[in-house]
Amino acid sequence: MNKYIIVNKPEDWKLALDNIEIISAQSYLTNLNFAKIKNARIFNLCKDYSYQSKGYYVSLLAEARGHLAIPTVKNIVDLREPKLVKIVSEEFEDLIQNSLKNIKSQEFTLSVYFGQNVAQKYKDLSAMFHRHFQIPFLRVKFNYTTKWNIKNIKAISEAEIPQEHVESMHQFAAQYFAKKRYDTPRANTSEFDLAILVQPDDPAPPSNAKALKKFIEIGEKMNFYVEIISPKDLSRLSTFDALFIRQSTEVNNEAYAFARKAQQEGIAIIDYPDAILKCCNKVYMAEALENANIPTPKTLIVHKENIDKVLEITGLPVVLKSPDSTFSFGVKKASTKAEYQELVTTMLKKSELIIAQEYSPSEYDWRIGVLDNKPFYACRYYMAKGHWQIYNWDAKDKGDQDGNADGLPIEKVPKQILEAALKSAKLMGKGLYGIDIKEVGGKPLVIEINDNPNIDFGVEDAYYGEQVYIEILSALKNRLVKK
Repeated sequence: MNKYIIVNKPEDWKLALDNIEIISAQSYLTNLNFAKIKNARIFNLCKDYSYQSKGYYVSLLAEARGHLAIPTVKNIVDLREPKLVKIVSEEFEDLIQNSLKNIKSQEFTLSVYFGQNVAQKYKDLSAMFHRHFQIPFLRVKFNYTTKWNIKNIKAISEAEIPQEHVESMHQFAAQYFAKKRYDTPRANTSEFDLAILVQPDDPAPPSNAKALKKFIEIGEKMNFYVEIISPKDLSRLSTFDALFIRQSTEVNNEAYAFARKAQQEGIAIIDYPDAILKCCNKVYMAEALENANIPTPKTLIVHKENIDKVLEITGLPVVLKSPDSTFSFGVKKASTKAEYQELVTTMLKKSELIIAQEYSPSEYDWRIGVLDNKPFYACRYYMAKGHWQIYNWDAKDKGDQDGNADGLPIEKVPKQILEAALKSAKLMGKGLYGIDIKEVGGKPLVIEINDNPNIDFGVEDAYYGEQVYIEILSALKNRLVKK
């Protein structure tokens, strides 16, 4: 990737840097040759980011040209947003208070140069502000009442840096640009940066630790720099080329925010925010499957007006699902009318609509992995020991929480199962999906379309091995190349 540092006066910058060119803002804005360059990363160090200034236009045109800008226009605008300052203040309350606890005065100013401060004791605090705002030169003012509060945050120009800080600033700049990532070293040969979003302590992670290790290992072989990031890293997302979501997806959790931001900033992604919106809502899914004439168990959308009519259609037992249930959380079975009434009343207090589905017992569920409308793995998930689902979160023994699974070649999947899976995935558009299908009386019944299906080492890769990981990483690379 071509890398450029954009400044007002290149002659003032005496940094000896490999593979990075220092040019003027005027040249970048007016020389049309820069508009033709592909795969460029722009480090905008202009002295002013105010609206319609050169600094503002450097980041704006960089984005228009498909270049990766640091800071982005959004980063620049974020500094003027009091709500974001408040969020940062609340999210990192402990770090702020601990970092400043020994200061005796009522006010304090933190100067951040490329994520560092001249005083080592403010290292973590400086790094935190840099990760959130991506501004090379930042000044944060604090005041003390009953605790330390952020008074304001502003970008500063090189001219505003105190003379006694200039030498340190140049050292920080040299360290910053000597790295192959702005905050994390990576292999020199990597073509693209890939972030894998993982939620620490996720009770039902979509990929186990060995699978994540495989994604990193194979990704590096495919010329990706791969980094595991957490939900706290949203502000860093714009520095990556691609995002692979490996935490449970819900509309109201961080995964959707990451997907949405990635889409807005043109970052290659698996999976798209539309897929999360659609697949995470069982009401949408039930309606979409019915309208497409895809076979499912008898399914009804339940609301307060039709509670008494549901069992006439589904019979007993009946399966009740919260609209946003995942990994069998929020999925209940009622075996009696009294149990049904109790469950449905409780569930409708949390949601205006829920799903009732005919109970269709089977020895196993098919899971067909579909990526960009192409099947690439097939599994059979067997029911958890002594349970009617593949997951039993109430099992006393952790080993009994889920059933066994086996992997099969795609060509061994019954034709009608495969057809139902592909037709279902097509409803949701391009992306990575896991289609759950029961085979009852030799016929397929689609149970669910998962936008964030498991890729676990030893399960989904049991038959195809590394090819499963290669397919997903290749899909991300194809998205990048097509840009």
